[in-house]
Amino acid sequence: MTTPGESGGAGRGPAHPPAPRGAAAGGSTPAAGPVATLAQRPAPARTGARTPAPPASPARARTGARLRRAIGTPPRRLWSAGSLLALLAVVFGVLTYVQVVQRSDAATSVVEHSQPLSDDAAQIFRTLADADTTAATGFLQAGHETAAVRNQYTSDIRTASTLLAQAAASASAADPGQRQIQQLSSQLPSYTDLVGVAGADDRVGYPLGGAYLRYASGQMQTTMLAEAQTLYQVETARLHQDYGSARSLPWAALGLGLVVLLALVRAQIRLYRATNRVFNVGLVLASASVVLALVWLAAAQSLAASALGQSDARGSAPLQVLNEAQIKALQCRGAENLNLVARGSTDIYETSWSTVSAQLAGPTGYLHTAAAMTSADGSVQQEVGAAQADFATWQQRHDTALRANDNGDYDTAVADTIGTPGGASAQTTDAAFTRLDASLNAAIAHERTNFDHLASQGRGDTSGLAAGALALTVLAAFAALWGVSRRTAEYR
Repeated sequence: MTTPGESGGAGRGPAHPPAPRGAAAGGSTPAAGPVATLAQRPAPARTGARTPAPPASPARARTGARLRRAIGTPPRRLWSAGSLLALLAVVFGVLTYVQVVQRSDAATSVVEHSQPLSDDAAQIFRTLADADTTAATGFLQAGHETAAVRNQYTSDIRTASTLLAQAAASASAADPGQRQIQQLSSQLPSYTDLVGVAGADDRVGYPLGGAYLRYASGQMQTTMLAEAQTLYQVETARLHQDYGSARSLPWAALGLGLVVLLALVRAQIRLYRATNRVFNVGLVLASASVVLALVWLAAAQSLAASALGQSDARGSAPLQVLNEAQIKALQCRGAENLNLVARGSTDIYETSWSTVSAQLAGPTGYLHTAAAMTSADGSVQQEVGAAQADFATWQQRHDTALRANDNGDYDTAVADTIGTPGGASAQTTDAAFTRLDASLNAAIAHERTNFDHLASQGRGDTSGLAAGALALTVLAAFAALWGVSRRTAEYR
């Protein structure tokens, strides 16, 4: 009989596991060996290890899956592409509208604001300079001032006052020429008072009359005409700025239009590859609308820029040169008359004549420049040629009068300059100036007509473009959405 402690018996294993190798017989078994100790020791935590996110709830997972399936379906992709095409078309239309309106406003400013103000500024200078010269002419008549001279002076002052009032009314508070307009408006009454005192003293034989007139003329030459010249330059610079804005092409709108057209073509190619259908009526209509808007925009703006460029080259630019020529002619005439009023007390006026006459008729003077700029226009060329011949005559007569004055023959010098009361004045310097001024006035009138015609044509070339292009691009947007809707309907 086998006892429980025996290790015999078939098919049975030992009641207790054998002691580990190397343990002493009859010794106690260690509670845990090295392997057991490592197995029971908890694993150290890893630095930076992320705690796994808890699994999403089944409801949220199902919702996300349905959303991904809905977005990824062909109908949804078609609607997304169609909406993007429609948005691009509308943005193209809005940008075209804004840029066309900006250029149209600039062209309107050229026709109705900038050029008229520039012309008015030149006219203000001319009337003030003519008034000053006419006052000197009346003084030289030594108490025998003719009605024609008196009426001319009064007309010049009235015209200058009217033009200054018009300029002040049409110029905004931010207009850069507003300061000059205010200065001239306040200085003109002071000038007329001084001329009135000079005339009154001269009529009663007071010698202070000449001093008053020279003082009034000094105020005119150094202050008022300088302000008028600045006003003219400011308004002319503004005219050039408006010209630049009106003639610039709307590159941003043209570029975006090409992008929209390429996007429409690409969408049609992708639809053809996906459906094997050559044309999508909606997308074809959208493409045709965008092409029409682009062609209209490019053609109309190019024609407008060309017409405005011609109005500048054949109207505004020659007009400015002719205005400058007339201004220099008036300055020459004023210096000539005031030199006689001074009676040899100063040579400042004759020096001024030499300087200004070179600017008027020298090799690079305004008359020579005007002749070169108007060579293609026979009518203006004829008037400018006549003005050049008139100045040559004026120069000869001026030299004759100057020699008489330098030789002490004052009466002869005055007669050679303005004529004698009741006598013929066809051979005077004043007569030569009058013919030159008439020739310049005729050329100015012709160039003003050229400007009005060409600038109005340029403004009219873009008539209806802004609204038309916007309507075409809105049509393109609806056509693109309609074309896409026809394809998405096939998936139902």
